[in-house]
Amino acid sequence: MTSEPSPRSFFATLFESLRQYFKRQLLPLLADLRLAIVLLLAIAIFSISGTVIEQGESLAFYQQNYPDDPALFGFLTWRFLLTLGLDHVYRTWWFLSLLILFGSSLTACTFTRQFPALKAARRWSYYSQPRQFQKLALSTEMTSQNLNHLQQELEQKGYRFFQEDNKIYARKGIAGRIGPIVVHASMLMILAGAILGSMTGFFAQEMVPAGQTFQVRHIFDAGPWSEAQIPKNWGVRVNRFWIDYTPEGTIDQFYSDLSVVNEQGEELDHKTIHVNEPLRHEGVTFYQADWAIAAVRVHVNNSPILQLPMAQLPTEGGRIWGTWIPTKPDMSDGVAVVAKDLQGTVLVYDTTGNLVGTMREGMGVEVNGVRLMLDELVGSTGLQIKADPGIPLVYTGFGLLMLGVVMSYVSHSQIWALQQGDRLYLGGRTNRAQVGFEREFITLVEELSPPKVKLGDRFEERES
Repeated sequence: MTSEPSPRSFFATLFESLRQYFKRQLLPLLADLRLAIVLLLAIAIFSISGTVIEQGESLAFYQQNYPDDPALFGFLTWRFLLTLGLDHVYRTWWFLSLLILFGSSLTACTFTRQFPALKAARRWSYYSQPRQFQKLALSTEMTSQNLNHLQQELEQKGYRFFQEDNKIYARKGIAGRIGPIVVHASMLMILAGAILGSMTGFFAQEMVPAGQTFQVRHIFDAGPWSEAQIPKNWGVRVNRFWIDYTPEGTIDQFYSDLSVVNEQGEELDHKTIHVNEPLRHEGVTFYQADWAIAAVRVHVNNSPILQLPMAQLPTEGGRIWGTWIPTKPDMSDGVAVVAKDLQGTVLVYDTTGNLVGTMREGMGVEVNGVRLMLDELVGSTGLQIKADPGIPLVYTGFGLLMLGVVMSYVSHSQIWALQQGDRLYLGGRTNRAQVGFEREFITLVEELSPPKVKLGDRFEERES
């Protein structure tokens, strides 16, 4: 009677089959350089598309800029973009899958090729037969020499040597074997940072008048796990916003004086920001990005100061803000005021569209039987707000990548020596910088006063 296999035996057999499949089929495929190149090109192409195509915009934006008819390049429509997720490339499942697959390929290559190469480079072996030196690109045979002299010369040239009786093995430049591993580790770190930022980061924009406190609300793009990054128990107060102008009247720089405040209004942090000088607080970065005119403060005759909001007017070639100011209590008459910057000058127009005067801060104009006085133009600061927890990993990865590339250019050089009777056999090889190693080897041989040196398949006589 045949007994049925136990469940434990079945799962053990299944696990062993999967392990063998991974080891013999899947692992070599992941470690294939051709696969890594294809994945890297695909990531580069889709990254370029994410740079060219605006990310995180509204549906109306894509419908206006990528219409169905006529389609851009004959196929690029808003439906095509939204179906493939090209409006948020870096957070699509297929782009993240490419990053994970590329990271798996790097990991497989590291463990199947780079670590074994490093292990082989760290393992020393001695040559015990003169014929072993014939396979080396550089080798020599000379009369008996003192091995202690050879050791001193190797130490002066930076070699680490190992000796066993009459045999010597020396090496230097082991960093050249570690460099590729550092490069792979740094790229994995960059990929991990990119995935972390895509899943947990967010991007927002706020236009805030001076004097107001705000919390981050207008979020345009956010990862599925970004909720923890969005500030909830603190806000930002815009203490002041101003613009520095050049003598020609163009904008030189614009500034925002910001305070981070808690729910009780207590200041937690403070900084005056400008372009390329942001405020950072608890992983959230506030960049100075834009500006606008929020309101105008005026008074009519001896009235209290009136603050009226200003709106941007649709114009071509430049930005203009305007508002309407009543000059009668029943609002049956009034004037329009227009400003193009915060230098304190506004233009005043009557109801027929005729220019009736200009005003500067602290000055007034007679219109419709009243005196209209300009007190202040109130500016709004445009802030870009971003949180990306993956940035430290990405920056660290790029630093390691540069270090790894430099290390990879270090030559790994090896030298063997064998003394038998009155004969000394010496040979060596390197993995790069062959000409420099030949010069170093010839110098070493000349310092030991050999009669001849083998270069490739030929011998050259040399004087001591």
